[in-house]
Amino acid sequence: MRSGRVEQGATMCCRWLDRHGLKLLGAIGVYCLALVGGSGLRAEPELPNIVLIMADDQGYADIGVYGAKGFETPHLDRLAGEGMRFTDFYVTQPVCGASRAGLLTGCYPNRIGLPGAPDHRARHGIHEAETTLAELLKGRGYATAIFGKWHLGHHRAFLPLQNGFDEYFGLPYSNDMWPYHPEARPGTYPPLPLMEGNRVIGLNPDPAHLTTWYTERAVSFIERNRERPFFLYLPHSMPHVPLGVSKKFKGKSAQGLYGDVIMELDWSVGQVLEALERQGLTERTLVIYTSDNGPWLSYGTHAGNTGILREGKGTTWDGGVRVPCIMRWPGRIPAGTVTSEPVMTIDILPTVAGIVGAQLPALPIDGEDILPLMLSSPLWMPNRN
Repeated sequence: MRSGRVEQGATMCCRWLDRHGLKLLGAIGVYCLALVGGSGLRAEPELPNIVLIMADDQGYADIGVYGAKGFETPHLDRLAGEGMRFTDFYVTQPVCGASRAGLLTGCYPNRIGLPGAPDHRARHGIHEAETTLAELLKGRGYATAIFGKWHLGHHRAFLPLQNGFDEYFGLPYSNDMWPYHPEARPGTYPPLPLMEGNRVIGLNPDPAHLTTWYTERAVSFIERNRERPFFLYLPHSMPHVPLGVSKKFKGKSAQGLYGDVIMELDWSVGQVLEALERQGLTERTLVIYTSDNGPWLSYGTHAGNTGILREGKGTTWDGGVRVPCIMRWPGRIPAGTVTSEPVMTIDILPTVAGIVGAQLPALPIDGEDILPLMLSSPLWMPNRN
């Protein structure tokens, strides 16, 4: 009986190879070409740049191609048209700090002791034994920078420069953790620090300037590192409340202030894409855009839209953990593609590790390499346990 099953299985395997063998071999070839750039093993200068842009509390339906109403997002729509749009992309937790912990480590935040959203009272942060995406890429010779919101601990040992980043400018935690919080008692929050490197360079920055400041730093970083591979992490403070928008976009959308803010975020994406184009780096750069969780619906018109999804930030309904995600890598990711495969932020680290030939962290992680999915390859076989 056992030998009959073996013979039957072998026959079925041969039939499958007859029908799909060439397609499978072709897919393997495409996958390998994507890894080596089509000309032997990749030399250091050929390593792709990684640009990771994360909005804060942006709703699933707050981008044109996801169904936005009352404002336009032409640069994000263009990014989707030139890359892949994910319809079922998830974060690890529907709250700022924990979500970013998952993104940068490839781990569920509970595994590494970083649930929730730490504020100025927190004494904990990312552990030195964890390997961040920045540390992984720095080990491969990348220049690394973060311009925006950190939220993995505000004490010196937990800050970006001690966790793989060469440059840091931004806020250590959320922009509402300041003395002007509308729902907090006076004295609850100290002044909000604006940081550069490990130094506090200002207090209570005007939210209207944040998007522009982060964008200017990002563009400068691209220009200064055009001759070497770089990792640019651009985690915007917007559209987390309190909303702030520059004069460039104030009053521009039919939706109101929230729409203005999203339009400025879209402008920021456009500035980054234009900088890559000017430096001749478009084809050598993987660009990823997503959000840390769903919108904070209790803030009404100052919150985003989840479309058909239920609830928002702070809940584990899809409106809280399912977010927009767009990836572009010209010549590798097929343009104008859409996937409904479930993917998570924890998959980004192992995927990037595979692309650049870096070893995975020594400690266990939870994400998986999704490059075959990104390449629309039949080699993609999800293996979620």
